[in-house]
Order: sequence, then structure tokens, then C-alpha cells
Amino acid sequence: MAGQTAGGGSGPQLARAVLDAARARRETAAKTRRRSVVSGDGGERRLRGYSGPGPDPRDPQPLGVVLERLMKARGWHQPAAEATVFGAWEKVVGPEIAQHSRPVKLEDGELTVEARSTAWATQLRLLAKSLLKRIAGEVGHNVVRKLHIHGPAAPSWSRGPRRVRGRGPRDTYG
Repeated sequence: MAGQTAGGGSGPQLARAVLDAARARRETAAKTRRRSVVSGDGGERRLRGYSGPGPDPRDPQPLGVVLERLMKARGWHQPAAEATVFGAWEKVVGPEIAQHSRPVKLEDGELTVEARSTAWATQLRLLAKSLLKRIAGEVGHNVVRKLHIHGPAAPSWSRGPRRVRGRGPRDTYG
């Protein structure tokens, strides 16, 4: 009984039986394998297993697409639009206006702009409606609803070389 095993089959028959059993397990696993969709952090749906040829959501994506999806999922569109007002001021209002003004703060839809001179502050006040339209066209509606335009700030005498400590000079007629 050379070549026989305790199970009753020879070596090649036993190898064939093991191979057939493995094949059957693989086929049943493939039938029962779920190609289910699992929800990720950003609400993105991911497939499990080998993607195969063709486009798949797991393929590498351009960075802009990924950032846009992340901003939408986290609700960051409003803060990003507000940051655009400051970061791309020249693009938003145009090079000539940007050369003579700068945004200072944005709170509750009210943008404070500081002009380089009082003449430019007056000019910007006259252009306020068109500036609001340009800003809305560039960064979106209701990001900036009102403009506060100021001239240049006067120098502060509370600090610096001309500061007098204490109460300072007072009326000496007395």
C-alpha cells in the first residue's frame, strides 16, 4: 500500500481533494462577499475589495476636489469666503482700489476698509454699492452686506518719543 494515506486516498488524489475544497470555499466566499457600502467620516461611501479597472471613488483625486468635498462636509464655505476677502483683496476689488485701501476686519457681514487718504476714503464711499457687487460676485452673496470705510488713522501720542509720563502738561495759570 505504498502511496496510500490514512484517509484512503493517494497523494495526488488527496492534493486534488484539498484543492477542490479550497476552490469551493473561495467560490462560496465570493458569492457571499458583500460589495456593501461603508460610510466614511466625510459621508463618502467606500467600497471594499479590489476596485478593478475603471474609475473608482478610491482612486487618487485632485487636491482641489478633495478640499472642496471636505469644506462642504465640515461647513467651511462661509469662513473660506471671508478669508478670500482678505487674502485676495486685489483680485476682489481690482488693483487700483487695492493699491489705495485694505480690509481691516469683517464681523457679522460688515467689512471695515481703511483707505490710504481721506480723498480715497471719500471715493470709496461713493463706490460702496459697486464694491459690494464686486465682492458678492467674487466671494459669494451675504458674505459682506455692509461697508464701513475710514480714512487713515491718526498717530497715537500715548506711546513713542513725545510721550509725557504722568498727567502731562496742564494749565499753569492758576
